[in-house]
Amino acid sequence: MSKQAFNKQAFNKQEQERFARAALSRLLEPQDSIGLALVRAAGAIDALKIATGRLKAGPQLEQEMTALLSNGGAASSWGGISASLKRWAPRVDDLAPERDLATMKRLGGRMIVPGDPLWPRQLEDLGLQEPLCLWWRGHEDEFPAASSTVALVGSRDSTSYGASVTGDLAHGLGQRGYTIVSGGAYGIDAHAHRGGLSGGAGTMPTIAVMAGGVDRYYPSGNEDLLRAVANQGAVIAEVPPGSAPTRYRFLQRNRIIAALAAVTVVVEARWRSGALNTAHHAESIGRTVAAVPGSIHSANSAGCHRLLRDGGAVCVTDVGEIAELAGPSGTALVSERSTDGADHDGLTLEDLILLDALPLRSASSVEKLSVVAGLSPEAVRAGLGRLGLLGLAVTVGGSWKRARKGA
Repeated sequence: MSKQAFNKQAFNKQEQERFARAALSRLLEPQDSIGLALVRAAGAIDALKIATGRLKAGPQLEQEMTALLSNGGAASSWGGISASLKRWAPRVDDLAPERDLATMKRLGGRMIVPGDPLWPRQLEDLGLQEPLCLWWRGHEDEFPAASSTVALVGSRDSTSYGASVTGDLAHGLGQRGYTIVSGGAYGIDAHAHRGGLSGGAGTMPTIAVMAGGVDRYYPSGNEDLLRAVANQGAVIAEVPPGSAPTRYRFLQRNRIIAALAAVTVVVEARWRSGALNTAHHAESIGRTVAAVPGSIHSANSAGCHRLLRDGGAVCVTDVGEIAELAGPSGTALVSERSTDGADHDGLTLEDLILLDALPLRSASSVEKLSVVAGLSPEAVRAGLGRLGLLGLAVTVGGSWKRARKGA
């Protein structure tokens, strides 16, 4: 990143803030608690200077960050600012916020930050995990309040039952003036957007929250649908243009889907579907979780039945029941839930990011992985050792790739 670009005298304080958040959204992975605590404690402008090595962090700042991380339940990963600076260093040279902002302008989109008139206020409920910014394609209309928004989520491999139910619910909610929010994947996500578009009565009938950059519509098979969503509603992401939709980013963007809506409805989900992750995020910030029952013989409804059985969701079967939950009288029935283990469960944040960076076919060097993952070479070597012991990574001639077990 050009130091001259950031220090331009023409930039006023507000412009510098936006510029800094644009840069930080590329430097930091979503939900990087330490980076987010740095921004909260120092402000985005100084946080960028510190993160890129142009300003030194004093002991008082580290104390403030420690308090923020403790309140946010992330103090266990806090080893001081110096370790994080090493982790961020490989990405510093690739920062080009002026390019990213120009890309959004060319696409007819925009970047919004907390404090902007158009910033969705319900994202403040995420606390320390509130996004640094949102990259947005769509009409410049105000985001609806949480009480007017319903998240419909579920499996990518939806059945005809799931497709029919999702379409009916989304259409009916749209006719009542609700905005639908979901991801951009095949299956339930796609059917939710189609239903929202067909029934939508408001200025923003549906919102797609992406795991990658909004400069390209992903997956490509949903391009026409996502273009329609952008034309009539909004397509948003917390990562800048050109960012890849990694598995980690899919999991982290789920918290935005949950926070935007008053109710998260899991329409159809397998036992370990990513939709359950969205439900968990909703529960953690006090949002209502609902689930649609299905056939006891359908594996695609096993996750919904699990939520209902464990008391983590309210059973819903029609639009009226969902609308009632979205109103002031809606209450959630929540309890602790256990999950079956998977190969990547229990991995640290850095190890999960490194696992996402590992290629499946051709092996990659430590230096290249350091740049892709945004980790220091030392952290990459240590992480590869741990992933190797778990059977998730293998070495080939001094380079590394992901083991088939972790694919």
